[in-house]
Amino acid sequence: MDFSDVSLVALRVFREVSERGTFTAAATSLGYTQSAVSRQIASIERAAGASLLERRRDRVRLTTAGQVVLRNAARVLDQIDATTRELAGLPAEGGTVRLGWFPSAGAVLLPRAIAALRRSQPAIRVVSREGSTPSLVRALRAGTVDLALLASAPPFRPLDAESPALELETLTERSLMLAVPTGHPLAAGDSVDVAELRGHRWIAGPAAGEDTLMGVWPGLDERPEVAHTARDWLAKLHLVAAGAGLTTVSASLAGAAPPGVRIIAVHGGPQELRRIILARLPGRLPDAAAHLADALRTAM
Repeated sequence: MDFSDVSLVALRVFREVSERGTFTAAATSLGYTQSAVSRQIASIERAAGASLLERRRDRVRLTTAGQVVLRNAARVLDQIDATTRELAGLPAEGGTVRLGWFPSAGAVLLPRAIAALRRSQPAIRVVSREGSTPSLVRALRAGTVDLALLASAPPFRPLDAESPALELETLTERSLMLAVPTGHPLAAGDSVDVAELRGHRWIAGPAAGEDTLMGVWPGLDERPEVAHTARDWLAKLHLVAAGAGLTTVSASLAGAAPPGVRIIAVHGGPQELRRIILARLPGRLPDAAAHLADALRTAM
């Protein structure tokens, strides 16, 4: 089988597996059975004459040949999608930018950036999606997002080991902060000492793919009492407002705090830094993506 005989369906399935990280997740996303996904991957690997995916216990990883196929498959599929849109009389993709963003960015940063972009470049269309860092990095590699707005915590490890390396721009680096109920004793001042955080109830949730509890002050020298668990940051803040406990927040979320919540700094011990990073594949950005990147910088 020659690679020129590979079907568009196989290319789409391969891109979806590359982005989702597992055959099961790709099958769910596409509405296929897992065996159908496996058959499409087998057909494209036969055509390539090489293994394109390294099967690991938790996810798949692109081989060198897989990176080549994905890079070119993304271009082919984007051209097909652009042709479909043009034939349907829809706006050209040149005026559209696809953005992936970390969960709490949707509270303040993303709306602020989109509002600024609408004022300066009203013809640009933004399509966005929330996701975890691993899923958004895979989406960048698969060509299904143009930019990814990511949050990073120490020790600031590389986002992945694939080639070529992603271009990363640190938009801001700020200290982690603490959300407390306005009537709480800790709310009396603008800051507290880290030693004052012992013995309190916390509102937390697991980080994506990690055992770390997001919402508990990092490095707390006691086993924390987690009274409530939630993934949604707005839900956590409303629980704080109800007096249900404390939670940590990114400084970027301070403007989204509901009534009844006070955002304060924590001193003593090492500062817990958080970076907000703009990631993309290397190369020249399309004009629409470049304008959105400028708007995100301004929104910081």
